[in-house]
Amino acid sequence: MEPRRPKRTRKPPSPNSVLDRRAFVKALDDRGLVVKAVHIDAFYQALHRQHYPDLPEFVDRYYQHEEEASEKQKSSVPVAPLKNRISGKKNKNRVQLPQKFLEFVEDPNNGFVTVTSTVALQKTSGDQTTTKLAVRLHDGQLVESVLMRYVNQEGSRASLCVSSQCGCAMGCTFCATGTMGLSGNLTTGEILEQVVHADRILAKEWQERQKENVQSNSSKNELKLDLVRNIVFMGMGEPLDNYTNVVEACRALIDRKRWNLAHGRVTVSTVGLVKQIRRLTEELPEISLALSLHAPNQEMRSAIVPTAKNFYINDLIDALDGHMMAYLKKRLPAGTVFSAEQRIQESSRRRAMIEYVMLEGDTSSLECAHQLGKLCENRHLVVNLIPYNQTDVKDKLRCPSPEHIESFRRIVSSYGAFCTVRRTMGADIDSACGQLITLERGEKGKLRDIEDTVNQNTGNPKQAANRSNIRKSMIPQKTEPREKAFKTFDWDPWLGHLAAATGIAASCFFISTYLLLRNRNNK
Repeated sequence: MEPRRPKRTRKPPSPNSVLDRRAFVKALDDRGLVVKAVHIDAFYQALHRQHYPDLPEFVDRYYQHEEEASEKQKSSVPVAPLKNRISGKKNKNRVQLPQKFLEFVEDPNNGFVTVTSTVALQKTSGDQTTTKLAVRLHDGQLVESVLMRYVNQEGSRASLCVSSQCGCAMGCTFCATGTMGLSGNLTTGEILEQVVHADRILAKEWQERQKENVQSNSSKNELKLDLVRNIVFMGMGEPLDNYTNVVEACRALIDRKRWNLAHGRVTVSTVGLVKQIRRLTEELPEISLALSLHAPNQEMRSAIVPTAKNFYINDLIDALDGHMMAYLKKRLPAGTVFSAEQRIQESSRRRAMIEYVMLEGDTSSLECAHQLGKLCENRHLVVNLIPYNQTDVKDKLRCPSPEHIESFRRIVSSYGAFCTVRRTMGADIDSACGQLITLERGEKGKLRDIEDTVNQNTGNPKQAANRSNIRKSMIPQKTEPREKAFKTFDWDPWLGHLAAATGIAASCFFISTYLLLRNRNNK
């Protein structure tokens, strides 16, 4: 039976994001506007084609072709042809949106905006491949997402690691985010806004490249804008603990009229909530699934993943295997026993993944490699070994040597599993796996965590001030030498208390000595 964890709720954004389709449709119904589903689809398709500008600007440009827009009408977000072959195609016979619907969208009092969050901090790694974004939500809380760029001879592609919760309640001992605790769930709109922010960064980079090509008279000035092509829910939080909003966000990402991502390019990572995994298999089997396992047996896993004691490994592997075989189950009669050939055929299309963090110690021993291989035997799962990235967790953990990781990988592969070692990206900006924890620079250069930021922006002002005063009382405000601080300390108010305490201690000593001697004489 799954544990009942206390749910920490957040107030919904006000105004809300139009990316939250359920909330937007509900608002239309409340206003009494009857809008067909085909019009809703056409609205989101046009909004995506324009790279999600402000809603009044969207209405102004709706009936114009993007390439014919005047300079005054162009958005601050560059409008560029998309590589997305459906959302970017020119269609003169597109569905026309009703006038009343457009008036509602344009109305500043409709309770909706394009995005409710802002990018509070943006850091790019030294090799320019990884960008870490600290996104400030409407209530002042911060979540992080990581944009990863991959460049090869065929071109470039971008992946985005998104957050689904403010903090995390799973408490994994090796994960910095797990030390934060849970402050609440992100809405569907807030999840998708992270994708919009990443796409805007890529659009800006595309615009700069276009300017350089024009200035240099390069023949590559017809490059199309390539937005995020892969989404992984491996940021802050446990995605399946925020099930409804994550699933709605996934549906938007694979929607042919919006981001139009391939089904296998959206991956949800989970620490192992069995009930939610099986529910996801029923409702959205086309989404890829990754299981954060990190240990090959129940005892070891419970030691580093506190929630593991409620979810047995065999149940997790069965649920993961069931998700991978979901398509095959639909094509074959119920109760069919899958042959090895059928499993291999299905796994060539898509494989479910097991994530395994490599920590120096028992879980990375060669014996555990054999146990992990046997656990995945005849299942054709992908095992992704993650070299541990240094974090500020309580326990001082280290990563095994590359040679040991390679030996571990070979043993797991010998059992038939496809085993790889994850490439570390963005470690120099604390954006690698396990390192996501929100930090920002204070006025004097000190690092502040997410709780400091929230207290300054939300909640009861008196309570926030009290918490701030408590922190200030615990942290020395000056860096004076200890000798100087000892000499300048005002001891006068404490002298009386110290004298009384000394007298009481001396009295207790004499009384206990007298009683001890008397007891000996009586004997």
